[in-house]
Amino acid sequence: MNFTKTTATGLALWLLPGILIGKPLADTPFWQDVAVRIGQAPELNKARFKRLCIDKEHTVYVLTDKGVARVFDDTLVLDKSYRPLAGKIATDIALTRDGDLAYQFEDGWLSNGVNGAERLDANGSWRKPAPVLNAPPGAPWPEVTSQVVVTGGVWYGSTRGVFFERAGTNSRYAIPFAPGIEPPRFRYYAGKRWLRDDHVVDLAVDPDGQVWVLTQSGLNKIEFRQTTLAAKADWFHRKIRSRNIRYGFTAERRLLVPGDITSSEMIDTDNDGGWTSYYIGSLGARYAVTHEEETRRQAWDAFGALERLQTMHTNTGFPGRTFERRGFKFSDTDRWRDAPDPGWEWKGHTSSDEICSQTFAHAVMWELVAANPAERARIATNFVRIADHILAHDLYLVDVDGKPTLWGRWNPEYVNWFPHTIHDRQLNSAELTAALQLAYAMTGQARYRERAYELFEKHGYLTNILSSLKLVAPTPGYVHLGNDMGDEWNHSDDELAFFCYWPLVRFAFTEDLRAKYRSVVREHLEIEWPERYPIWNFIAAACGVKNFDAAGSVWTLRGTPLDTIAWRVTNSHRQDLTRLPPNFMGRQMRELLPPGERLIARINTQPFILDQGDDATDFPGDEFLLGYWLGRYVGAIRAP
Repeated sequence: MNFTKTTATGLALWLLPGILIGKPLADTPFWQDVAVRIGQAPELNKARFKRLCIDKEHTVYVLTDKGVARVFDDTLVLDKSYRPLAGKIATDIALTRDGDLAYQFEDGWLSNGVNGAERLDANGSWRKPAPVLNAPPGAPWPEVTSQVVVTGGVWYGSTRGVFFERAGTNSRYAIPFAPGIEPPRFRYYAGKRWLRDDHVVDLAVDPDGQVWVLTQSGLNKIEFRQTTLAAKADWFHRKIRSRNIRYGFTAERRLLVPGDITSSEMIDTDNDGGWTSYYIGSLGARYAVTHEEETRRQAWDAFGALERLQTMHTNTGFPGRTFERRGFKFSDTDRWRDAPDPGWEWKGHTSSDEICSQTFAHAVMWELVAANPAERARIATNFVRIADHILAHDLYLVDVDGKPTLWGRWNPEYVNWFPHTIHDRQLNSAELTAALQLAYAMTGQARYRERAYELFEKHGYLTNILSSLKLVAPTPGYVHLGNDMGDEWNHSDDELAFFCYWPLVRFAFTEDLRAKYRSVVREHLEIEWPERYPIWNFIAAACGVKNFDAAGSVWTLRGTPLDTIAWRVTNSHRQDLTRLPPNFMGRQMRELLPPGERLIARINTQPFILDQGDDATDFPGDEFLLGYWLGRYVGAIRAP
C-alpha cells in the first residue's frame, strides 16, 4: 500500500499559507485585563472592610474594623509599620491634599506625612471621597456604591460587581478589540473570575491605571497589561505544556477546592482524543508558519496519544476515547474496558465526535507536519485503520461488544432516516465523505473513492451534503435511542461540521466538488457569524471562503481571559442586555458579550448563555491557540 502518494487535485495550492486574503490585520499591542488574586492574612478573617485608599507612593491601604491594613506584594495584612499606631483602631482613613494617608481616631485626624509634623483639622485639609453618583441609564446594575472618574470614562462599584462606562475610545479600559468594531459602552466585572464577592464597598484606581476593588469579603485587583496576540499565544502554549498534558493528551484539570488551581488534578474526559486533535491542529498550523522543530516534536507527541487509542486493545481500527492507569478512571465509568496490559484501562463507546476530530488531526499532520514519506506512512497507517474499520462494519463504528456505538453511524439506513430539517443527515454524510477522501489521498486506492461515489449516486450523500442549512428547523419526534434528534440546534454539530470541512474541502476528489463543498462552508459561516468565533472563520478561510470575519475573530482572541477556570458566571440580572424568548438556537440574549464576561467553555458551547459555570474545571486553552495559529496560517493575522 502506497502511503506517500497525494492524489487530491490541486492539493498543493491548499498547503500555502497567506494566499487566501488580502491585507492581514496587524497584531498591535492591546490592554489585557487580568484578575490578580490578593491574599489575606488570617488575622483579617471575618473582618469588616470599610474603605480603600492609595497614597502617593502607590501603597494600598484598607480600613477594617480590626485596624488599618496594607498590601505587601499581593497580600493584605494589618499594618504594623508605625508602632505607635499599630494597636489602634482607626474609625476612618483618607488622603491628605499631598497624597499622604490620614487616620481618624477618637481625638481627631493625624498623618505621618511631613516628617510627622503635619496637623489635620476638621475643616478638611485632606482629600474627601467623591460623592457617589447615580448609575448611568442602561448600566448593568443600578445600585451604585462608589465611583472613580478616569481618562476615558468612569468606573462604578455596585452591589452586583464593578463596571466601566467608556467615554470615547481613547482608554485602556475601553479595550478596542479589533479595527472597525465599536467597543462596548460598558465593561462588566463580576463573579469569582474577577472578585471575591460582588458587593463592592469601595473602589480606587492607582497611578499606574490598575483598578482596586474592595468588596465585603476583601480586596481585589483588576490589572491591565499591554500585550500582543503573539505574546498571549506564547503564554497559553507555556500554560498547556506545564499544566495540561496527560500522556500526550491535552487534559482538563479538576479543582478539588473550587477556584483553587493548586488543589487541581488532571482528569480524563469523554473526548480526550477529540480535544487533543484540535491541539494538534494548532501545533500543525504553528509549525507551518514558524517551522520550529520543537513545535513539530510536540505535534508528534500528541499524535502518539491518538495512535495509542487504537493499540490499547485488539479491536482493529477502533479508536478509544481515552485511557488511564487502572483504577484511576474519572469520567463516565460505565464506558471503560480492560486493556490487555493489566496496568491500564481504556474508554470505549466512541462517537462520531472522535472520528471527525481525528480525521481533521490526521489531515493536518499529513499536510502540515509530516516531513518525509516515512512520517506520512505513519500517519496514514493510523488513519486508514479507522476508515477500514468503518467500511468493514457496514459504515458503523463497532465496539468490543460487537454493537455500533451510539453515534458512530454513517450507514444510509441511519443517515437517510433523518429529514433534511435535521442536521445529522448532512453532517454524517459529510463526515464519512471527508474520511474517504482523506484515505484516498493518503493511499491512492480507488476503493475509497468508489465507495464515496456509490454513496453519492445510490444513497444521495452528495445531495445530503449540499442540502441548505437554512432548512434545519425544529423537527421533534425523531428519537434515536432515547435522544430526540430534532428538538434543538445542536452546537456540538457546528463543531463537528467545521472540523469536517477542512478535509472535506481540502481533499475533495475534484475541483467541482471542492467548489460545491465550499458553498456549504460559506452558508454555515453566515449562520455562525454572530459568534465571532476564530476557529470557524479561519477554517472557512482555509477552505477558500473569501468573506470571513477576521476582525470579529481578533476581537474574540484579544478578549479571551488568561484565566481558564470555568467560573460560575451570572448575567441574568443585567439591565444592559436584551433577553430573547426561547428559540431553536438556544440563544438567551441578543448581545455577544466580550469573552471575559461570559462562560469559559469548550468550543461545542454557544456563547449567548446568561448563567453557567462550575468553579471547578480548568480548561487547557487550546481553542485560543488553534484560533490564533489558524489566523496566522491563512494570513488573516500578521505577526507583531
